[in-house]
Amino acid sequence: MTDRIEVAATELRPLLEEFIVWARTNAPDSSPELVGPAALWHRITFSSNVGTWTRANVRGVMLEQMPKVVDDPDAAADGMVPALDAYLTFLSKSGRLSERSDALADLLGELADVEEDFIDLMEDLIGDEEGDEDADEDDEEEGGDLGDFEPFADRLAELDTIRLSPDSELAEAVRAVPLIAKARDLSVWVGTGRRVGDESLLSDDEVVEALDVVGLPKPQAGEDVPQLWNIWNLAVDLEFIEPAGDDTVSVDDDTASWPFDDDEDVLDAWMLGLHSVDYGDPELDDDDLTMALAGLTRGLLIRLLLAGGARELDGLRRELEEAATEIDELGSEAWAAAAAHYGGDPLAPVLDWLVGYGMVAVSGEVKLTPLGVEGVVHLADDADIEVDARPAIESMSALDLLTLSAELPEEEADAEFAAWMELREPARAAEELLEAAAQDDNDALVRVQAASVVGTLGEAAVPAWQEALNHPALRPYAATHLTQLEVPDSPEPTQDDTHWLILDMWTISAGLGRAEFVSSLQDVGPELLNNLLEVSWKIPHAHVEELLDLISQVHPDKQVAKAAKRALFKARSTA
Repeated sequence: MTDRIEVAATELRPLLEEFIVWARTNAPDSSPELVGPAALWHRITFSSNVGTWTRANVRGVMLEQMPKVVDDPDAAADGMVPALDAYLTFLSKSGRLSERSDALADLLGELADVEEDFIDLMEDLIGDEEGDEDADEDDEEEGGDLGDFEPFADRLAELDTIRLSPDSELAEAVRAVPLIAKARDLSVWVGTGRRVGDESLLSDDEVVEALDVVGLPKPQAGEDVPQLWNIWNLAVDLEFIEPAGDDTVSVDDDTASWPFDDDEDVLDAWMLGLHSVDYGDPELDDDDLTMALAGLTRGLLIRLLLAGGARELDGLRRELEEAATEIDELGSEAWAAAAAHYGGDPLAPVLDWLVGYGMVAVSGEVKLTPLGVEGVVHLADDADIEVDARPAIESMSALDLLTLSAELPEEEADAEFAAWMELREPARAAEELLEAAAQDDNDALVRVQAASVVGTLGEAAVPAWQEALNHPALRPYAATHLTQLEVPDSPEPTQDDTHWLILDMWTISAGLGRAEFVSSLQDVGPELLNNLLEVSWKIPHAHVEELLDLISQVHPDKQVAKAAKRALFKARSTA
C-alpha cells in the first residue's frame, strides 16, 4: 500500500501544482492546498485515471475517505468543498476531465448535496480531538509515573552501543532466577483443579501453606501478604498457573520441569514475566501513597542504564526521592511512608524483586546484570524508545549480522562485518553467510548483502559458492563469482541468472521510493529491459508480480508500462 500511495502522490504532484497556480486567478477564495488528500484517495481508491470522476466518486471521497485521512478537520469543514469544487472545475476547463466522467454540473451538484454531511463528519472529528486534548491535559495534570521512559528518550538514544550477552549465557542465568523457582513451587503446590475464592484466592490455612512453600514468613494476625500475591501473579504471567474453569486454577503440565532444557524456551518464559518488575514497587496501606511511587522499579532501571549499568546506592536513592517529590504532590509523603514501612529504605522491595528476578546485583552499588541489561532494553523497546542495543559480536549469527547491517549506516555496517569476520576463518564465514541468505527467498536485501561480503573473500569462499549453486535464489550469484574466480568446471552465468540479479536489484530499489526505482529501471538500458519484460513472467522470483505491477504504474515510457502489464497478466495466469 505504501508503494501505491507514493506512486499516486508522485503522479499527482505536477497536476496539483498546476491547479494551485490556476486557483490563484480563477478561484482566489478557495484553499487549493486542501484538495491534495481528496485527489490522492480518489486516485488510489476509485480510479486509476486522475481525470475520471463520477458522482459516486465525489460522495465516496468526501464521506468515506476524507474522515479517515484529513489532518485538520476544522480547516476541512470550512474549505474542502470549495477547494474540490475548484479542482473539478479546473479539470474540466483544462481538458483533463475524461469522457467517462459525469458532467461537471452533476459533479458539483453532488458535492453540494454531500456538503452538510461532510461538515457533520468534520465536526465529529473536531469533537474527538477536543476530547483527546482534554484527556491529555488530565494526564499532564496527573503527571507520568516514575517509570515513564519518555522523559529520558533523548538521553537513551545518545547512549553508546549496548552489547547484549549471548542467549546461552542469558538462559543459564535465567535458570538460576530465584523468583521463577518460587513461582514454580507455588504452582506445583496449587496442583490441578484448585478452587479459588471470590474475595480471597486462598483460605487462611491455604495462605499459611503457600507461604511455607515459597519460603516466606507467616504473617501476624490480620496482616496482608503482598509478597505471596506477587509471586502468584508472576506464576500467572509465566503461564505456570492457568484458569481451569469457573473459580478453578491448575498448574500447567510443563511447570514442574522448570528449569527447561531448551535455551529459547527458558528465555521466552523469562520474557513473559519481565513486566513483573512492577511488583517491586512499594505497596503501602494508603492507595494514593502507593500510586505516588508507581513506576519506582522501572525508574531505577532507567537510571542504571543511563549510568552505564551501575550506580552508587545512596546517590541513586536520593535521585529517586527527588524524582518522586517532583512528579507527584504526595511524593514526599509517600517516600517517608515507604521508608517507615520498609525498615528505613523505600528501595528495599524494589531491590529485593530485581535481585530475585536476576536483573541487579547489590553491594555498595547497584549494578545491572546481563539479564538486567536485556530486560531494560526490552522495556524501552516496549515503550517505543530508541536504544542502540545489538547482540554481542561473538554470539551474532550470520542472519543477525545481515539483518542488523541493513539498518546501519555504511561505516557502522562495515565495522560490524569486520568484527564478526575476525572471529571466523574466511571459508566458514562464507558458508554461514550464504546459508543465512538461503533461509528466505523473499529477502533480496539479505541475499545481496551476503553475496557482496562473500565476494570479498576470494578463493576461500569457493566451497560455499559451489554449495550455493544448489539453491535457485543464490545460483546467479554463485555462478557469477565462480566464473570471476576462474574456478574450473563452474557453470557460466546464464541470461536467466542475469535477469534474477536485476530483479533482486529492483526489489531493493522499490523499497527506497519511486525515484530510486525508476532510476534502477533506467540503469539496465532499454534493450535489456525489454528483453527482461518479455520473459520475466516465467522467472520464479518471489517479487516478480509486484515488480511488474509497479513498473506498469511508474515507468515514464507508456510502451514499457504496457509491456509490464502484459507480463503481469501472464505471470498471474500461470501462478
